Amino acid sequence: MELELRHLRTVRAIADAGSLTRAATALGLAQPALSAQLKRIERALGGELFERGRHGVRATALGELVLERSRIVLPAVTELQRDAARFARTPRASACLRLGGTHGPLLGALVDRLADAVSDARVTTCASWSERHLADLLAEGRLDFALAGTCGSAAPPGAEGLVWREIAVDPVFVMLAEGHALASAPEAALIELAGEEWACVPGDGCFGDCFTAACARAGFTPRRVYETDTSSLVHLVQVGRAIGLCRATFPASPGIVTRPLTGTPLAWRHLLGWHAVTQDADLAETVLAQARVAHAGVAARSDSYTRWLAAHRVP
Repeated sequence: MELELRHLRTVRAIADAGSLTRAATALGLAQPALSAQLKRIERALGGELFERGRHGVRATALGELVLERSRIVLPAVTELQRDAARFARTPRASACLRLGGTHGPLLGALVDRLADAVSDARVTTCASWSERHLADLLAEGRLDFALAGTCGSAAPPGAEGLVWREIAVDPVFVMLAEGHALASAPEAALIELAGEEWACVPGDGCFGDCFTAACARAGFTPRRVYETDTSSLVHLVQVGRAIGLCRATFPASPGIVTRPLTGTPLAWRHLLGWHAVTQDADLAETVLAQARVAHAGVAARSDSYTRWLAAHRVP
């Protein structure tokens, strides 16, 4: 016979009652039936659990061991049953929506939008500097959707079976310290910044090559380019060490202004990707629509971008 929880409860009932007769009454059993059950339990455990006497029963050393363990096991099982019942009654999200994205304000804005648009889903995020890494996660089924981007008209990250749809196209702006000579100008020409050092966030696309080519067309070669995380980039601009390259949606930061580059020599195309085979088409259209609304909201919070959009008559 294998020991079961009901056997431990029987042993506890006998110990608490102090006699087989009283325990049988408490358990709703006949005393002979309880005695027979106790003998089966004792055989399963390898020895007597109680000493019988004229005045009732008293636990043996083995019985004390079993009682001690039962004081831990039985409450733990009761708590497990209570928690399981509570969990079963609690409404839960019907799905988990796994989003990936390159660093920037759009990912957070999309999560905010989806909180209302897909209210029954739990949303998780994964940020990466690498568009290729995000594409691999989509292809492997470890992400449902990914926000990525390409420089201008460059091809999106390649992986078989992936669909990429355009969210929006932003001009690339420059970040200047508030004390910079061009900080008060409505825009800055690349050639006016020929003597500066530059900073941008890392990536595995062609942006670095596109920037170098744009500088060459303007007639100069960048003195130095720092590739670093966003916080360090902001610091380098704030202290006047470098000029930052950023998407036009970059949020306002203390001590920094963002300005468009004359002629828009660089652009960034925001893309939403998913796997064509495994992803629900209706959900994909919902997420794409929310991503476009999220981008519009992020753009509206940037004064310099709002002015640029108005000047170029972009709705």
